[in-house]
Amino acid sequence: MINFIEEQLMIRDVTRRMALEKIAPRAAEIDETDEFPWDIVELYKQNGTLKLVLPDEYGGVGADTTTLCLVMEEIARVSASCSCIVFSTEALIHILVRAATSEQKDRFFPRLSQGDKISAFVLTEPEAGSDANAMRTNAVLEGDYYILNGRKCFISNAIVSDFYLVFARVKTLDNKKGISAFVVEKDTQGLSMGKKENKMGLRGNTMADLIFENARVPKENIVGGEGEGWKILAQVANQMRLYGASAMGLGIAQGALDYAVEYAKQRYQFGKPIASLQAIQFMLADMHIQTEAVRSILYRTSQMIDRGEGSAAEIGSLVSMSKCLSGDTAIKVATDAVQVLGGYGYIKDYPVERMMRDAKSVQIFDGTNQIQRLVVARNMLGIK
Repeated sequence: MINFIEEQLMIRDVTRRMALEKIAPRAAEIDETDEFPWDIVELYKQNGTLKLVLPDEYGGVGADTTTLCLVMEEIARVSASCSCIVFSTEALIHILVRAATSEQKDRFFPRLSQGDKISAFVLTEPEAGSDANAMRTNAVLEGDYYILNGRKCFISNAIVSDFYLVFARVKTLDNKKGISAFVVEKDTQGLSMGKKENKMGLRGNTMADLIFENARVPKENIVGGEGEGWKILAQVANQMRLYGASAMGLGIAQGALDYAVEYAKQRYQFGKPIASLQAIQFMLADMHIQTEAVRSILYRTSQMIDRGEGSAAEIGSLVSMSKCLSGDTAIKVATDAVQVLGGYGYIKDYPVERMMRDAKSVQIFDGTNQIQRLVVARNMLGIK
């Protein structure tokens, strides 16, 4: 049974009001113009949305996985693009909370405590997507600096971030042992941006390449030490996949379902609301069933993680199930919402076509749904 504590419900309700009153009216314009919504960042600053994971002493609330899932779901219900800003930023803070030294926390957390800094999670490369171990971006220690060279791609928040958590291979180490994590600041010498991608969905959230050409990163900005990047990823990947893609997919599905239900009650055909037609009722019922199934597995898993329950294999499988089911459900429910609206669903004046485009991304990013099925199958069969 899923039970939320009072603080979680309070944060959820505050986020819901913010999303419905402030973000929802801007969602269509953000999608249409594909311009980064700095006014939403200011809104997040006022509500502390970008610093929830920070410990109390640095101005945050030390939010757990379940709380972050609730926040992401509520924002994604009205704008998946705006939820991406939160995900990438909280992910960097989450990793620093888990793996940074006291000196690093004292150096970075006060700057993040204002709640107006944006961060990016920088892992994917042209030849290293699902196979992260194939990354080629490398780092060499020269005196007081690591010199980074390489190219990262499909990086959300790339153009607008203040901080980047960059994964690169330390040249003196081999294979997974060489992957290390670095905090790179936006004004770093040798860091430049590639072109902004023109995406099908999640428009308004900037995505671009990051190019490192002898980029000089202070050696004290390595997180966890040389070769610890893979270990850090393993420690936080499950939580990130839940409050990232899984919660976003749930939010998209719920938002599309909400709109379809209200439309069906107001749209008249044959002298009565289409909600009275059994064909529409069955569609809405299936959409609701599928959305609730995602909600159940998502929050069951997040609460198990927060309580420290379950083996690594069990949690890994549940997280992959949640991400896979969430992505598939988001695209199915959003597509059915378009169908409920008929011709109007195909028009940009209505939000469900945007939700359908946004939903597709959830099946792809943060580990494709094919990779998630592979994880589930291997854990089920005991294959290493």
